[in-house]
Amino acid sequence: MHYDYLIVGAGLFGAVFARQMTDLGRKVLVIDKRDHIAGNIYTENRMGINVHKYGAHIFHTSDKEVWEYACRFAEFNNYINSPVAVYKDELYNLPFNMNTFSKMWGIRTPDEARKIIDSQAEEEKNRIMKEKGTDTFEAENLEEQALSLAGRDIYEKLVKGYTEKQWGRDCKQLPAFIIRRLPMRFIYDNNYFNDRFQGIPMGGYTEMVNKILDGITVKTNCDYYDFVKMEGNLPAQPFESVTGDSFGKILFTGMIDEFFGYKLGTLEYRSLRFETEDLEDVDNYQGNAVVNYTERQVPYTRIIEHKHFEYGQGKGTIITREYPADWKHGDEPYYPMNDEKNNDLYARYKDLAKESGNVLFGGRLGQYKYYNMDQVIRAALDMAKEEA
Repeated sequence: MHYDYLIVGAGLFGAVFARQMTDLGRKVLVIDKRDHIAGNIYTENRMGINVHKYGAHIFHTSDKEVWEYACRFAEFNNYINSPVAVYKDELYNLPFNMNTFSKMWGIRTPDEARKIIDSQAEEEKNRIMKEKGTDTFEAENLEEQALSLAGRDIYEKLVKGYTEKQWGRDCKQLPAFIIRRLPMRFIYDNNYFNDRFQGIPMGGYTEMVNKILDGITVKTNCDYYDFVKMEGNLPAQPFESVTGDSFGKILFTGMIDEFFGYKLGTLEYRSLRFETEDLEDVDNYQGNAVVNYTERQVPYTRIIEHKHFEYGQGKGTIITREYPADWKHGDEPYYPMNDEKNNDLYARYKDLAKESGNVLFGGRLGQYKYYNMDQVIRAALDMAKEEA
């Protein structure tokens, strides 16, 4: 059997690219090392609840073409992401808005909130400049950046602990660019996203990806390296798998450094560990789909209650605690560490990839970039257009 494309990874990027190529008359084979499709947006139904197995995923976009594309394969509910944050015995609305500021300082008007934030931020900038003996402010780390944007109260209660858990480092050791800005909304609005379109696929993400892949040959439990017996070398064009099938091109959505046998070095990631509980005798555990825990001493960053993504009723609920973790070989890589060192290494791998015209790299691992779901779809559609 000859295929025009071997698509490695049945996640959202691979699925959308496969759909587009198939609709153009190309023959594709999709493989995935996991025992299921949909990658990290995989949902499984338990107790009548669609469980986000690899963490919460809320679809949002302002790209109308992407929204209309997604709606071809799923009907979305009108879920609005409105997380809350817990700091010690205090509870705050997110994103930072007038509900947050009112709870924090006992104020009511936007003018009052602006004055407090501006005053605290200016005080922190002056303190930092004085300590450095300079007349100009330039943030040298994430802590200085956040303090200069939001002031001490917001930083200490809602930024510092959560960020240090997420990245596994003290904020003073993190680069300033991670927080280029801290969005402040001086209105009473808890909608986390500003995007025009937002929601959760009714029936879950797995069903959505299954419809995208309708009629396409997919093999799960199929590891790429076993399938083609490669050891860090690009295949000839065309090439054959161990099954004897031949392929014109590869779309690879796994780790780009692993594809090349780590010959230039290993890219760094942050990982996650999930602890899920089925609570059959609890109807409503926390009253919200997402609750963040911003205190450093609490080991997890958030608790997800899955039924609230789809307005679930009835008895029983399922919760998941998310624990950030250091990444090592064999762990699932979730967040690229896009600091200067890693970005430079990725650029070298990208140059190496250009040496072969028959291998494409896509997705957050293949392109070493954190993507929202709408950005994944956009990037896959654009790549498909280039290949058409």
